Amino acid sequence: MSTRRGKKNPELQDFDPTPSLGKTIQRLRKAYNMSLGDLSEQSGVAKSIISQIERNETNPTLSTVYRLSRALDTTIDEVLRTDDQHVFLEHQLKSGIPMLESQDGLCRLAIAGPLNLVEQVQWYDFKARPKGVLESDPHPAGTVEHLYMLSGEVEVTTGDQMKRIKSGEALRFRGDLPHKIVNVGEGEAHATMILVLRQLGLGEAQAG
Repeated sequence: MSTRRGKKNPELQDFDPTPSLGKTIQRLRKAYNMSLGDLSEQSGVAKSIISQIERNETNPTLSTVYRLSRALDTTIDEVLRTDDQHVFLEHQLKSGIPMLESQDGLCRLAIAGPLNLVEQVQWYDFKARPKGVLESDPHPAGTVEHLYMLSGEVEVTTGDQMKRIKSGEALRFRGDLPHKIVNVGEGEAHATMILVLRQLGLGEAQAG
């Protein structure tokens, strides 16, 4: 962290705190179940000053922030971290969303989830034109598919059992068996599809 150069005593030097400083101090204090008095005693900062900081009514010195961060078992950098830092981790434009297509060309899957999580969880935006069929091989043992219908009607077959679901309904089924989804409605079917791999905890047992 850089600070302004000069001959000021750093103990007295103040700075422009981030708007989230007060909220961060208060959140950490409450997380440790500390009262204002407890934090004042452990940091050496007056209780009234801490209260003003939490309400963003004063600009504390860097030394004050340091003492508070030490008492809260964290660092100055973490205390001064802005609310918007690392909030937006990734923005994929429409052209950058990977698309999958069924063998009959009537079903499309937009990969909505991050690719670095595909071994744990996968989620898709699923669309199927009338009579479209999406056939899938078994996923890893214990995988569960979660299907929520946004519009239309589909028939889901997994193993030797079949279910129909309509708009506004949800179905969860074993994804570690051969399965297929068929659009049996007259219009386009649209659903959110999430696969949680090894949700049933069978992967390790069968792998051994």
